[in-house]
Order: sequence, then C-alpha cells, then structure tokens
Amino acid sequence: MSKTSVTGIALDGRLVLVAHRNPTGQMGGRWEFPGGKVDGNETDQVALAREFKEEFNVKVKVGESVASTQFEHNGQTVNLHAYIVKPAHKGIVIKYKLTEHTEYRWVDIDTIKTMNFVDSDLKLYPDVRKYVLSGGSAK
Repeated sequence: MSKTSVTGIALDGRLVLVAHRNPTGQMGGRWEFPGGKVDGNETDQVALAREFKEEFNVKVKVGESVASTQFEHNGQTVNLHAYIVKPAHKGIVIKYKLTEHTEYRWVDIDTIKTMNFVDSDLKLYPDVRKYVLSGGSAK
C-alpha cells in the first residue's frame, strides 16, 4: 500500500517559499517545501490547502501540478506531488504563524541546492527549478 504526500510551491518571481522543520523527528532541522500527508478521502488540493492552514495559518489557492516523485519511507512507498500555491495575501509582507517550523524564508530557486533540504523534496527540485526558470510553464 502506498501513501500520498503533497507540497506547495509558493513563488514570487524566482523566489520560492521554504520552511525550516522543527529540530525533532525525522528530517528535523532540515529545509523543505511546505506540505504534508493526504488524509483519508482528501484530494491533493484539499490536503495541501489544509496543511498550509495548519502550518502557517494562511489560506492558499492550489494551482497546477509541477512535479511528482516516488520514494520509500519506513518500508512504504510514498507518492509526492508538488503544486503551485498562491497565498491569499503577499507572504513577504505579512508574517506567517508557524506551528511545525522554526522559520520560513523566500529564497532564490538556485539557493535551494545549497541548503540542507529534505531528500524527498530534492527529488522534486529539478522540475520545480525548470518551472520557475521557464516563467511558470510546467511543460
């Protein structure tokens, strides 16, 4: 049986929203694209909107899919999908309320490869970077 997780790619030009995980737990203290697990009968879009509300207390509009990958975690296959998300307000100006992260940053897409990023999100990075550098075209 496999699980599905989703991650949100919030953009401001070449800048991408990344979050630093709390220091405890697996992958603690590493950077990631925000997101989480799809629960029960949720769609990817509903799950991603829920995760942004839970983790940042912000509403987002979920857009197109930009990347997907698969990996093994604790002996289980995980399907990971990345979607463009648009906050209801300009996140650079308004501070997010953090619940599962110690901080967030807007970083240039090429800075991500120099950060201590979670392995699964690094698998998405080439397609996300391609999307950003193309000016927002997934194909």
